[in-house]
Amino acid sequence: MHFAKHGLPFLNWPRPSAQLLKSEAFAGLSVGLMVIPQGVAYATLAGMPLITGIYASLLPALVAVLFSASQRLSVGPTALTSILIAASLNGMATPGSAEWVNLTVWLSLMTGLLQVVLGFARFGWLLNLVSSPVLMAFTQGAGVLIISSQLPALLGVTKDWSTLLTGHGMDWPSLVFGVVTLGLLLLARRWRPTFPTVLVVALGAAGLSRALGLEASGTPVVGALPDGLPALFVPSVIEWDMFKQLVLPTLVITLVSFLETASSAKVDNDRSGKRWDQDQDLIGQGLAKIASGLCGAFPTSSSFSRSALNLYAGAQSAWATLFSVAVIWVILLYFTSVLQPVPQSVLAAIVVVAVLGLIKPRSFVQLYKINRVEAATAVVTFVITLLSAPRLYWGVLAGVVMGLSHFLHTRLHPRIIEVGLHPDGSLRDRHLWQLPPLAPHLYALRMDAELDFAAASTLERTVMEHLGQHPNVAHVCLFALPINRIDATGVESLAKLEAMLRERGISLHISGMKLPVETVLRRAGCLQAHAGLHMYRTDAEAIQQLRQLETLPADMGWCI
Repeated sequence: MHFAKHGLPFLNWPRPSAQLLKSEAFAGLSVGLMVIPQGVAYATLAGMPLITGIYASLLPALVAVLFSASQRLSVGPTALTSILIAASLNGMATPGSAEWVNLTVWLSLMTGLLQVVLGFARFGWLLNLVSSPVLMAFTQGAGVLIISSQLPALLGVTKDWSTLLTGHGMDWPSLVFGVVTLGLLLLARRWRPTFPTVLVVALGAAGLSRALGLEASGTPVVGALPDGLPALFVPSVIEWDMFKQLVLPTLVITLVSFLETASSAKVDNDRSGKRWDQDQDLIGQGLAKIASGLCGAFPTSSSFSRSALNLYAGAQSAWATLFSVAVIWVILLYFTSVLQPVPQSVLAAIVVVAVLGLIKPRSFVQLYKINRVEAATAVVTFVITLLSAPRLYWGVLAGVVMGLSHFLHTRLHPRIIEVGLHPDGSLRDRHLWQLPPLAPHLYALRMDAELDFAAASTLERTVMEHLGQHPNVAHVCLFALPINRIDATGVESLAKLEAMLRERGISLHISGMKLPVETVLRRAGCLQAHAGLHMYRTDAEAIQQLRQLETLPADMGWCI
């Protein structure tokens, strides 16, 4: 039963009560009304038929809430995933064409299947490959590209940017509708974030557009949308070369879309006081993508803005999503014609407002204060994302490579310091704090890293270099408390170091070695008792014994 409830999260849903359903209905109505115009706008961004934005908000949301551990997330079209789809398929087909739709469905199925496999294999830890600075920089770079791609439609530019100066070729109704919509949405987001402003503005724009006859006058509008539920879409077979071109976009969309989910899921689980089950969410989100593909739509993800609205509106469980799906279902069956006269500039304004929240220049400044290397990685990721457009996924790949390179460099260059006793009783960097040696003829060092293949040679080289420069050293003390893991290379390196010191008649003192590390070493036959090896459980014990070797300075205290 426990396994069933874990693998089928909907079995854990609370029993509905009148009070619960009331709050869930309000939250579901708020999200459902918001996702309709957003879905249509994001379909435009992805180069897909507009109705697929609503398809991607219906069945995928239902599947996700049934099989995801985070049950208050709003799953459907998102700006970041949509721009990645358009960037991935650029040059492979014409946006909106049957071939484009077919390739997009393949992306949905491939990304969904990959997430399901990763979830069942418990590979959620792969999220750690993308650091927060890389994701932040890539998201902001993609946000800039998304906004720039929507500016022509928002401002009514029908030809090139020179029309803004001359006024010839401008669609003035589109400009007015776009700018007014942008202003209203920005004001509403600040003052009334829970109000379904997106839908109200879209309906108002539809009414004005119909009254003014904008469609007949040539202003770009949404146009006719088919009524009814989506039919089963089975993609046609694609050539092997085309399939290979989809592999890299599949990996990037899978990674980025699930990182979008992670940002929302962590907030949801923190508020509910639960541990985030990232592997189950991988499965649920993957099944949602597969469902979206079978509906003829594009890959979905968790929307941070709609998930936040769901929480603000008082959603307590997955029942809110069911109400949201019901709202979308009713609109899809009976009211899609209402959106027909909505100007395209209104959709562009909806996308721009949703993406503006991604642009946070201060994040780079804050990151620079924390870590300059990571700040440089973020800046390079941001620049490459912009320069590689439309293949902007090279930005996140470059960031991942740089982040992993920095990680490897850090692991290959561990922090090893000679320690001295600070007046506050702690062991600190002797040279940084200008502290006296712990004892004459003693080299006391501490390695703040794991003793594995990446760091072992550095430890050995550091000790050898110090002995070469200080031939009068008679004792070496390794404060080993920070070492929490050792591998075969580390065992071999420490054994060689111990043998070398014994040959030179130098005593080796080891303080605070953790039991897992000591167990591995003793299993390998190291640390055999002899006159030149001394083991101490605590640093205080080590200091006490070192005092008895030779006379130490009068102000020497205990290390507690």
